[in-house]
Amino acid sequence: QVQLVESGGGLVQPGGSLTLSCAASGRTLDIYAMAWFRQSPGREREFVAETTWTGESTYYDDSVKGRFAISRDFSKNTVDLEMNSLKPEDTAAYFCRARLRSTSTFWGQGTQVTVSE
Repeated sequence: QVQLVESGGGLVQPGGSLTLSCAASGRTLDIYAMAWFRQSPGREREFVAETTWTGESTYYDDSVKGRFAISRDFSKNTVDLEMNSLKPEDTAAYFCRARLRSTSTFWGQGTQVTVSE
């Protein structure tokens, strides 16, 4: 089992920045990759960004490339998502997902990001 707790969501103006953090605990040695997804009302959950647990490789959806950055904080055992130049369409609940080497996945409870004047 892997437990994930997201934090850092909130209300920000368009063009602003926010950093989300996902703290992992439990069987973290079995984690292969960590990802961020988001879901807005009436829409399916969509992929945002992913990093291997070692931090060697990262992947981004085209909609956030150049604006968002995913990274590992090895001292805190977290995966952070730095979000810049935020747009109203970035408004969503953001979820952290852990993917184990066994292909099992675990999800956090989510944190709300609202981009509005």
